[in-house]
Amino acid sequence: MIVSKHIKTVNGNSNYSNQDILKEIYAVRCLLQYTHNKMNTILLLLVLFSAIFLSLGHSPLPDPVLDIHGKLVRSGIKYRVLDDSGIGLTLATIKNKSCPLDVVQANQEADLNMALTFTPLDPKKSVIRESTDLNIVFSGSTNICNQSGVWMFDGDDGIVFISGNGVTGKPGDDTVPNWFKIVKYEDGYKFMYYPRVCAICVTLSGHGGVNVAENGRKFLTVTDPPLKIKFVT
Repeated sequence: MIVSKHIKTVNGNSNYSNQDILKEIYAVRCLLQYTHNKMNTILLLLVLFSAIFLSLGHSPLPDPVLDIHGKLVRSGIKYRVLDDSGIGLTLATIKNKSCPLDVVQANQEADLNMALTFTPLDPKKSVIRESTDLNIVFSGSTNICNQSGVWMFDGDDGIVFISGNGVTGKPGDDTVPNWFKIVKYEDGYKFMYYPRVCAICVTLSGHGGVNVAENGRKFLTVTDPPLKIKFVT
């Protein structure tokens, strides 16, 4: 609109000399250059703001958990979880009674290394990723205590342990004890209890380690040092 005004003024005034016309043309060119630069600046700002918005909305995914062959650990697949000595995990009582059953290290002579499956917070996701909430379940577990086989942070008589009597899914304050993480640890991994499914809940957190029960069983609990683990199909 401003450019048109300049041109109209020149054309409508016969008193303009050639020098005046050149000045007007130069002014118009400067105005066009200013407008062009301003539009470029606005476009650049829009691009920068878009890039910032996209980076905030799409943070990088955590690294995937890998088995001993370097393959992705996936939801619903059965894995044996072994320590550096090749000892796995199973369900057994940690007291001098038959029930309930809790998560313990297997006795190689007597126990079966039970397979585990993992289910992420979003059950539609197939890849298990480091430091994300998930349910851990003993696959196909049947036991005399009629427990679910789902890992659950529990405690009794001042002892903190991981029981096999939790539930899967339904993230929220009622299911906080059922959520665990797999975290990178040295050249392997460790379990960690640090659920984030309830923003207002306050709970104990820590590494998955091993203590010795009154009956001599080595049971999984929250303690240091962590139990280094690996995943075998």
